[in-house]
Amino acid sequence: MDSILYVTSYLCLYLDGPNHLNIFRQLRKSYDGKTKNDHLQDMLEKAKELGFRPDFVLFDSWYSSLDNLKKIRGHGWHWLTRLKKNRLVNPDKTKNVQISTIDIPSDGRNVHLKGYGFVKVFRIVSKDGDEEHWATDLIDMEEPDRKELAKRSWKIEEYHRGIKRFCGVERCQARNGKSQRTHILFSIRAFLRLEVERIRTARSWFESKQSVIRNAIKEYIKYLNYNVSATLTA
Repeated sequence: MDSILYVTSYLCLYLDGPNHLNIFRQLRKSYDGKTKNDHLQDMLEKAKELGFRPDFVLFDSWYSSLDNLKKIRGHGWHWLTRLKKNRLVNPDKTKNVQISTIDIPSDGRNVHLKGYGFVKVFRIVSKDGDEEHWATDLIDMEEPDRKELAKRSWKIEEYHRGIKRFCGVERCQARNGKSQRTHILFSIRAFLRLEVERIRTARSWFESKQSVIRNAIKEYIKYLNYNVSATLTA
């Protein structure tokens, strides 16, 4: 499970081993008539076109529609996602019931997902009692593998945190839509440069950005171009 494709309706993040470098985004206007699931399927097609061959595709429950699951299966890829508690499954070949009502042992259970086929489901209960239902098309998956995949899915949060903190993606001052998209594009390009530098030198994103600032300050002090007058005091 070295290569993971995390996909949403606006972003694909390809995790190849310890690196998460291959990133692309399609920006669509809201009036193009496409739903979030249409956009996600566009991203899947683009991933295949670019030659991505993920061991697993990860995505949130918002994107776990039957059409999306079948699209991933059509590409020959495995998937892991969360399901909403009212998704219908058939656990005993009798009738479809909500997934939240069936008994699921700690190592998971194979059930028939309505409209799709057999999947393996897991129930995760947090310390405060909240439940999550995970599902995968790989029916022989074990709980440690599911847990490891779920852990790797947090890489998308690292990416979002990095592009916000170090590349200023949320700091655009423009109101024009084209200017905003250009700002986002260059923020992504800046992140890619940070990630390339991290892979090449093993320096963190923070250290790479700080080194740019430190070098700029050193050059300014060395070649002082501005003479700032002392502040007058009363």
